[in-house]
Amino acid sequence: MLRIRYSLPRLAAACAALGATFALGCAEALSQSWPQRNVRLVLPLGPGSGTDISARIISDKLAKAWGQSVVVENRPGGDSVVAISSVINANDDHILLWGPSAAFTAHPYTHAKIPYDIREIIPIVRVSNTLVVITVSNALKATSMAELAQQVREAPGKLNYASVTGLNDFLFQAFVKDAKLDMVRVPYRDAVQAANDLGENRIQAFSSAYAISRPQVESGKIRPIAFTNTKRAEIMPGIPTVREAGFPAMEFDGMVGVFSTKAVDMVARRRISSDVREAMKDQIVIDRLTSTGQVVNPGDGDEFAAAIDDQRKVAAGAAKILGIKAAE
Repeated sequence: MLRIRYSLPRLAAACAALGATFALGCAEALSQSWPQRNVRLVLPLGPGSGTDISARIISDKLAKAWGQSVVVENRPGGDSVVAISSVINANDDHILLWGPSAAFTAHPYTHAKIPYDIREIIPIVRVSNTLVVITVSNALKATSMAELAQQVREAPGKLNYASVTGLNDFLFQAFVKDAKLDMVRVPYRDAVQAANDLGENRIQAFSSAYAISRPQVESGKIRPIAFTNTKRAEIMPGIPTVREAGFPAMEFDGMVGVFSTKAVDMVARRRISSDVREAMKDQIVIDRLTSTGQVVNPGDGDEFAAAIDDQRKVAAGAAKILGIKAAE
């Protein structure tokens, strides 16, 4: 018996030619045809980050659902441009971007020219909200944002804060300027090293994902003073949000999700979204993500895109404080 195996693009074209009568059957065939080979998840962060942990946990579930290997590839560096550009340039329907939206929502203000076309990155599914925490060295007496600002004013130019790019760093820069603080910005390539240096009082403040700072917090070497999230963190309910602390311009929810290029057709995107959200129902997955400082909050592509638009507005507000115009 003669068997014809269609590639995904050819099958999609065949479905289009058949018209509406066969649309439902074609959609099902397309969904079942993807993936046809190994799937690669490209991350803009290194091993051990909350994003990395979530990708590895859920990739195991996806591999079983898809019947194909799902490979996690860490490509940190370059303010996430390395990972984003690699996915866009590959233009492959089996290569996806897995990471925080905050990795790129400030790019129009942190790059004179954005080295990629943001329209090529399509949100498929939101996985979680990341807890973003502002921490200080135990060498400081500050137990709140207001007290931190006061200590900086009492020692102008003598206190430092870590800068590791991304929206949380951009918002902290805006906080420093808006509060008229003389605080030294110390750039870091490695967020873990920044947290370690905070524990040794080489720097005095840091805004980061809680997963990064958690070891130093739990060892008692650094002190959390506020979360940027819209709601208090259940794991540390005694710590206020930045809005409660009197600094609403710093408020944002970190979000981790899956993105693709236009090479991934709509039917495949819907399957990815559905399968990721199904994997998120597993209590083991929920417990593991919660333990890394993430709030399980799955959402489809439309919900994720709307939340990213809100995050972009927060970035624009910080840019206005800093006097920075968006790159063309």
